[in-house]
Amino acid sequence: GTIGHVDHGKTSLTAAITKYFGEFKAYDQIDAAPEERARGITISTAHVEYETEKRHYAHVDCPGHADYVKNMITGAAQMDGAILVVSAADGPMPQTREHILLARQVGVPAIVVFLNKVDQVDDAELLELVELEVRELLSKYDFPGDDIPIVKGSALAALEDKDKSIGEDAVRLLMSEVDNYIPTPERPVDQPFLMPIEDVFSISGRGTVVTGRVERGVIKVGEEVEIIGIRPTSKTTVTGVEMFRKLLDQGQAGDNIGALLRGIDREGIERGQVLAKPASVTPHTRFKAEAYILTKDEGGRHTPFFTNYRPQFYFRTTDVTGIVTLPEGTEMVMPGDNVAMDVSLIVPIA
Repeated sequence: GTIGHVDHGKTSLTAAITKYFGEFKAYDQIDAAPEERARGITISTAHVEYETEKRHYAHVDCPGHADYVKNMITGAAQMDGAILVVSAADGPMPQTREHILLARQVGVPAIVVFLNKVDQVDDAELLELVELEVRELLSKYDFPGDDIPIVKGSALAALEDKDKSIGEDAVRLLMSEVDNYIPTPERPVDQPFLMPIEDVFSISGRGTVVTGRVERGVIKVGEEVEIIGIRPTSKTTVTGVEMFRKLLDQGQAGDNIGALLRGIDREGIERGQVLAKPASVTPHTRFKAEAYILTKDEGGRHTPFFTNYRPQFYFRTTDVTGIVTLPEGTEMVMPGDNVAMDVSLIVPIA
């Protein structure tokens, strides 16, 4: 996705990338992003696709700042990498900072920078200064500012077929940096096994079966797993895997399976716990959250809340009460705000 301050050229750059690597989408087509409802929130997001010789990309661009905040916090459009667009004429601005912070908080793994509108800056030293500021800002939020590729160019020049060196060439160089610098996401099947438990059954003569959709990894018959969350962690062995009433020797990410567990009785396990590869997951009762508070129109609250507010938090297949602590100096939170808060759950969750 493209991130960065308003009017720094995110949408023009998105259009320019599609011009050389995809089915060309004009600025107006991208800017008129349709509204979508994701988890009850209305977010405007433009989705485009394009491909280089190395990869196929799905790219998101948001028209408004509020859309970015909602998008990144809800994970409506999960980003495996981001292109930070900074106007060389303005340098880093408030939303530049906020988007980098959001990218850090929601776990965007890597950022590549496009320093846009370089044709508006005649002074090479000034350009260097802006680049330095951007690197410092990235480092401040724990991105490797010194190593991040920064490509200088003009998205408009690329769109209008002017000045090839800062237009088309810059966009092509940018995509080659994105190809090489942003890591290929690990496929869910290659990650450690985890399955949230949806249901528990007792099958006479066989034992206890738990069902759910494998979130990641692979589980083979005979492997040991941990049962984590809500209660003290325990261990068991998967003695059977079943899918569509057929016995299998394994289940993998994306499969809806039933897993037969050795030595666990019906009361020893419940919905909301997870099965996981031993030592791969730790249960927690406290976490920090960056949250967007739904407005009344979005189906949320119509009154503010304060420290010690006790809402339900939804985790995979269950919900748990948590106690909210607001940051120092934040008296209350209004619907429509985004806030960093600490939460203490009444039971541990994986």
